Amino acid sequence: MPISILSIKKELDSHLGDSITVVAQAGRKKVTKRKGILKSTFPAVFVVDLDQRQNNFERVSYSYTDLLTKNIELRFE
Repeated sequence: MPISILSIKKELDSHLGDSITVVAQAGRKKVTKRKGILKSTFPAVFVVDLDQRQNNFERVSYSYTDLLTKNIELRFE
């Protein structure tokens, strides 16, 4: 992933509407994987609409700093 928030936002803007898997650190040795569609980007966060068959809630948002600090990893399909 790119190394600045602006470049991360531009990269995600080019993938709007694409299927995505978000791998997030949920604790010391715990990892969560969520699949969905990249719905929208905002100046500080981006929103993923989740697959309802696998998750209990509709959407989740993440900060671009989560990508910079490697708290989450994105995989486009």
